[in-house]
Amino acid sequence: MKLAWVAAVAAVFLSAAPAMADANKQTKGNWDDKFRQLEVDLPSPNTYRAASGAPGESYWQQQADYQINATLDEVKKRITATGTITYRNNSPHPLNYIWLQLDQNIFKQDSASRRSAKATAGPMSRGDTVGMGAIRQLQSYQDTPHGFEIESVTDGGSRALRYVVNDTMMRVDLPQALAPKGTTTIKLAWAFNIVDNDVFGGRSGYEHFADSDTYTFFQAQWFPRLVAYTDYTGWQHKQFLGQGEFTLEFGNYDVSITVPADHIVTSTGVLQNPNEVLTAEQRNRLAQARREYSKPMYIVTPEEALANEKEGTTATKTWRWKAGNVRD
Repeated sequence: MKLAWVAAVAAVFLSAAPAMADANKQTKGNWDDKFRQLEVDLPSPNTYRAASGAPGESYWQQQADYQINATLDEVKKRITATGTITYRNNSPHPLNYIWLQLDQNIFKQDSASRRSAKATAGPMSRGDTVGMGAIRQLQSYQDTPHGFEIESVTDGGSRALRYVVNDTMMRVDLPQALAPKGTTTIKLAWAFNIVDNDVFGGRSGYEHFADSDTYTFFQAQWFPRLVAYTDYTGWQHKQFLGQGEFTLEFGNYDVSITVPADHIVTSTGVLQNPNEVLTAEQRNRLAQARREYSKPMYIVTPEEALANEKEGTTATKTWRWKAGNVRD
């Protein structure tokens, strides 16, 4: 008798399932209610975040400080660098590992960005064709390997740390859990070949000027960056596909960049060694530009830049920059 009751209940439940599914299918639809309440989209207020979205009484934010030494090889179109990241865990959670962004890896031939791209951005009426731009990219992949080359990852005492690279993300396992309010140091060495901006587009790469046979370099996303860790989503470690913008931790930067002596470097932050990289006249212009903003001021004039192009050099200069409490 008891067994029959269970079977009967199960039969009723199973028979009701299709009707329930149909009801859900009918009510959800594909329409967007412009006046719907946002409880399902916004997290409930807590001690970290108020209902308005403002920081709460227990709000926290991680900090990542960077000390980087980088060198540009103009001939090979290549950057080699070493860096030390000091990471402070301001969260209430012990962390057994940390994540870093390897954004240059979108230029790898087997990157998720490349594998998820369409053959063409044109209308389907044109057919599934491949344009000259795509062919140039294919040739570039065959000619030059792109993406980060991670040479070493160690702790502050130069002990090798275990790490795993997953496309544009890298997880570094810590030798012991990083306690709340604790600090850890990670040292890295890396390199990568700079992409041709005329081939790949985007916000970084080198550009060649055929009339003078010179190059300019605009480099973004050129060093491993700490992934943001927050109270509402934990690690922000979605793969970078080339679109959108990053959530980054704030921190202090001390960056030295060695380039050919005829190059001029601009960067986030404040130049620390103008006496070593600028002429006396250029330093005077820089000082004047800091005092007044009534009109644009050339620190290096077009005439000086043209003279640098013509002379060429095998010497190098190291430019040092510092920036405090910035995201990048």
